[in-house]
Amino acid sequence: MELDVLFRAGRAIIEGREQPASVGVVDGKIAVIAAIDADLSAPTVVELGDDEVLIPGLVDSHVHVNEPGRTEWEGFASATRAAAAGGVTTIIDMPLNSVPATTTVDALETKRAVAADQAFVDVGFWGGAVPGNVPDLAGLHDEGVFGFKCFTLPSGVDEFQHLEPDELEAAMRETARLGAMMIVHAEDNHTIDHVATHAHAPTDDGAGAVDPDGRAYTGFLHSRPRGAENLAIAGVIELSRWLEARAHILHLSSSDALPMIASARADGVPLTVETCPHYLTFTAEEVPDGATEFKCCPPIREASNRELIWGGLIDGTIDIVVTDHSPCTVDLKEQGGGDFGVAWGGVAGLQLGLSATWTGAKARGIDLAQVIAWMAAGPADLVGLTTKGRIAVGAQADLAVFGPDDSFTVDVRQLRHKNPVSAYAGSTLSGVVRQTWLSGNRLAITPNGTDPTDETTDDTAAQAPQGRLLKRGEA
Repeated sequence: MELDVLFRAGRAIIEGREQPASVGVVDGKIAVIAAIDADLSAPTVVELGDDEVLIPGLVDSHVHVNEPGRTEWEGFASATRAAAAGGVTTIIDMPLNSVPATTTVDALETKRAVAADQAFVDVGFWGGAVPGNVPDLAGLHDEGVFGFKCFTLPSGVDEFQHLEPDELEAAMRETARLGAMMIVHAEDNHTIDHVATHAHAPTDDGAGAVDPDGRAYTGFLHSRPRGAENLAIAGVIELSRWLEARAHILHLSSSDALPMIASARADGVPLTVETCPHYLTFTAEEVPDGATEFKCCPPIREASNRELIWGGLIDGTIDIVVTDHSPCTVDLKEQGGGDFGVAWGGVAGLQLGLSATWTGAKARGIDLAQVIAWMAAGPADLVGLTTKGRIAVGAQADLAVFGPDDSFTVDVRQLRHKNPVSAYAGSTLSGVVRQTWLSGNRLAITPNGTDPTDETTDDTAAQAPQGRLLKRGEA
């Protein structure tokens, strides 16, 4: 067999476990998997060291790129460079916070045109479900979006309005008809409004209620209670049950919702669930006053909640881990001088998702193969990219070389994200992506923990973008 590239790895994640292997690539796809000492050759041979693991490229199905319209927050060039540096070879872009939002075919075409010559990794797109656009969903579906995102409370941007319960039902009737998936930011609007209205009322014990504004993280946490998340998730479950409509719960942060999710799935409700590295890493007790880089919605909750979220992953109630990379400019994070009621909400973590999740998993005795299943094959299967996220014959040769025992301290100035602000700043994380390969071609990346301005390190700025724009059903 004439191979283009041959990887020889003493450690590779294949079929859900770590094992030695030779992996041969032809025309951008994996053509052979054999013993590490198999009689194979190629013009390019990559010999992994004893401290390296060959892993499939990750698939991150929850990324806010924001271009066009808010490109100063993040753009396709910066986001996909950051993805490559973090071992992510495929991203699926959210329909907001770009302008226009991806709620019509015309808006989708605008976004694709902007992304076409800037993508360093493969990029797909979600459509959006907003009030009044049910007639647009079929056209977006035909154009290959991977499903539709909606909010059950205000999104924070005027051009992407949330759905009231009757509007959500109408949209899910249409997605069920199309055989499409509805992905839901599930927090109950009325519950959160009630909390805000009664923020200064005395509590049952006579103490003053926590103010949701200000520098205290406890106030912000109080303003987005678990009950709001639980109630909205319950509503989505019942709509999914009644309509036989496929639904996916985004960025689960409330462990209270796990029993009803498990019960619904046992009943056959077509429901999937994700969580994010920041919910697995941080705790409310550790967030300093004024540290608005930790603000996200739903919020980072208590340490006990975090451990139950880990438990939901381990027992399979939660399906996948994706970053919800939601960046903004430094001034938007610092508006109000550390006032959680004013600062933009979202955690920038695309480049750091694997290392953050692996750090937490390693501390809990969870093996790397399980982390890769949550972050590669799982998201790929969610969106129907069945030749992504795995090392298998016939799969895309999207691969990464990972040093699981390396560690580094996060310096936001060294990240490929457009703006140097992240909740992970100063964190010490385990695991460094040393190489990333897209369709059998090595991407020039600057590994985490090294200075991208150092001339001795590789830099994607010196390499032409080679990512593809994906449609649903394509590999």
